[in-house]
Amino acid sequence: MTDHAHDLEAVREATDRLLGATGKLDDGALAEPSRLPGWSRGHVLAHLSRNADALVNVLRGQPMYANSETRDADIDRDAPRPLAEQLADVRASGAAFLSAADEPADWSRTVTLRNGVTDPASRIPFRRLAEVELHHVDLGVGYELEDLPEEFVTRENDFLAERFAGHPDVVPTTAVTQDGRLWTTGGGADGTPVTVRGTAPEILGWLCGRRDGTALTVEGGSLPSLPPL
Repeated sequence: MTDHAHDLEAVREATDRLLGATGKLDDGALAEPSRLPGWSRGHVLAHLSRNADALVNVLRGQPMYANSETRDADIDRDAPRPLAEQLADVRASGAAFLSAADEPADWSRTVTLRNGVTDPASRIPFRRLAEVELHHVDLGVGYELEDLPEEFVTRENDFLAERFAGHPDVVPTTAVTQDGRLWTTGGGADGTPVTVRGTAPEILGWLCGRRDGTALTVEGGSLPSLPPL
């Protein structure tokens, strides 16, 4: 069972790490490209702030975003801000999310996210954790997939493997680490089952689209192309 209190503490720690690393940048560095196509580092930070606001809406039973156009426009609007404003916003919006999550609530209830996706409320803290941890990597400031907490990597691999399970474009796939951790996914497409071997961070990089999978060993066929998240 998901422990939302445990995950909220992990969100606090991950946010502190991100703020500490980003605080070493300057305004010029924020304008430089992030690892996400078409986004500067400023876009990544703006997205993190607005995502925190959106998840407060989710916890309070409101629409996550008014619409996709508003979401994108808010990120574009906030991306060029100077470092001090970006850090203040990430800090304040993150604190507001944690405050909303501290309010008495039924954590077993079902909440609605973007595009009609539903999830138990108890999984929202982990969703926020994934945003903070993976976008910290996307900033390209020295924090890599290998630096992510092991527990987070395992659980995010669990989440992504489940997301692609049965997908009509993905053949049956088993991902295995040297220490025996295993994830199965795909299975909706016809084809020979594939086994993918590598470290847990490399498997995560492939599953979340951050790496091309060239560091993985594939048995039984070629590395499956995964749909965008």
